[in-house]
Amino acid sequence: MNTDKLRREYQQYGGLTKTDAADNPFDQFEKWFNDAIEANIDLPDAMTLATATPNGIPSARMVVLRGLDRKGFCFYTDYDSQKGSELAANPHAAAVFYWRELDRQVRISGTIVKMTDTESDAYFASRPRDSQLAVWTERQTVVISGREHLEQNFKKAKLTYADKHIPRPTHWGGYRLMPTMFEFWQGSPSRLHDRIRYTLIEDGNWTIETLSP
Repeated sequence: MNTDKLRREYQQYGGLTKTDAADNPFDQFEKWFNDAIEANIDLPDAMTLATATPNGIPSARMVVLRGLDRKGFCFYTDYDSQKGSELAANPHAAAVFYWRELDRQVRISGTIVKMTDTESDAYFASRPRDSQLAVWTERQTVVISGREHLEQNFKKAKLTYADKHIPRPTHWGGYRLMPTMFEFWQGSPSRLHDRIRYTLIEDGNWTIETLSP
């Protein structure tokens, strides 16, 4: 398979230099995230989350950003899923946002902490009822016989909690990726892309560097 015919030229949507960049990477991310929303990009909150086992075997999947504050990037999952198990053993992760229409990418890496029960309970309560029931249907990543098994368990959960409050199961909740590095990439014609890296230093401030594309 030759995919070279898919090649396209990048369009310049405004360069990114150290002078242009915000002093704080969270401010820079929020600006670009808001640009993606205003550009009506589908799923601007979709991010690739990469985890690894203690001996360095990586895995990656798409998750949805469900919150952002100055402490980090929040997402929710089954604690016993593959990513949950890997994060328990190796609490380091990386994430990537890619907004093709703007020729922009953001890479983030850092440490992972579990969100508080209060935070996880509040988010779980905000989910649609069927989404709450789905968490009770089956444990994520467990091998099942087929979709029929899944649908039967969903019906059972629906009967169990008919006209009742659905509590958050203890095996499900949130994580916060606390960044120690951000990299902002702006595609440019002729592959002369702009790359800016922020690195967290011991005093809590960030260094800003320009990288070769």
